[in-house]
Amino acid sequence: MAIPVIDFSKLSGEERAKIMAQIANGCEEWGFFQLVNHGISEELLERVKRVASEYYKLEREEGFKTSAKVKMLNELVEKKSSDRLENVDWEDVFLLSDDNENEWPSKTAQFKETMKEYRTELKKLAEKLMEIMDENLGLPKGYIKRAFNGGEEDNAFFGTKVSHYPPCPNPEKVIGLRAHTDAGGVILLFQDDKVGGLQILKDGEWIDVQPLPNSIVINTGDQIEVLSNGRYKSVWHRVLAMPDGNRRSIASFYNPSLKATIYPAAELVEKAADREVNQESAYPKFVFGDYMSVYVQQKFLPKQPRFQAVKAL
Repeated sequence: MAIPVIDFSKLSGEERAKIMAQIANGCEEWGFFQLVNHGISEELLERVKRVASEYYKLEREEGFKTSAKVKMLNELVEKKSSDRLENVDWEDVFLLSDDNENEWPSKTAQFKETMKEYRTELKKLAEKLMEIMDENLGLPKGYIKRAFNGGEEDNAFFGTKVSHYPPCPNPEKVIGLRAHTDAGGVILLFQDDKVGGLQILKDGEWIDVQPLPNSIVINTGDQIEVLSNGRYKSVWHRVLAMPDGNRRSIASFYNPSLKATIYPAAELVEKAADREVNQESAYPKFVFGDYMSVYVQQKFLPKQPRFQAVKAL
């Protein structure tokens, strides 16, 4: 079983209805799908790969080798313990956003220019996907974008998480990234095209998200689940630690503004009522910043209690 792969270039042609249906299926049945021929040039993607890898080698690798998590794993192995490292991710992370641009890596040649150009293209793709979701859900054009922007122009948060998962000498004792759902909206992942490790939970089974050169993996976060009144579910996913290869993972998040108020679209609540599906209490109305306060504490815990916790605020 493999997650759906969708040829995005056919969206504007004769096969538009088929592609729209494939995206709807990807959102409803999987929560994850891969886009190929998505319109972002291979030349730009190759540059992104190069600067991300150079940046890790130049500015992060030595720090990871001497990090607390490496020390903890070494101590566990030395003790010949059968335990695993809990509450630890075998991952090196750096966050890029417009708010922290002055902290972006500066030693790596062309890093800033390349990632700025890449983020601009990704943001456009995210907004295009949200319009497709609007249409597939029967919502007015621009509904999700307006909800995420809190009614103001371009107020949503767009962040990019540059991660590396270095080779792990004892992958059976630690996880690359613990299982979780994403807190925000639409996530666009440019994953390593050689080193695997990303898995999603589908029908109680962990399934590999197959590396596919220059594809963009799309998944929906908790806020899309709320806005869609549960039609689109955020999906549990994790990353395994791997013995070989340094897995590159660049995830961009189109998230609501912290001040945005999120709640199920009225049209979709009415449709659920028409089908005699009562989800009234499943998704409360909340401010996204409040949700994030709960999520930070409960990211790796069951999802539904988060909605209840934010409801109680």
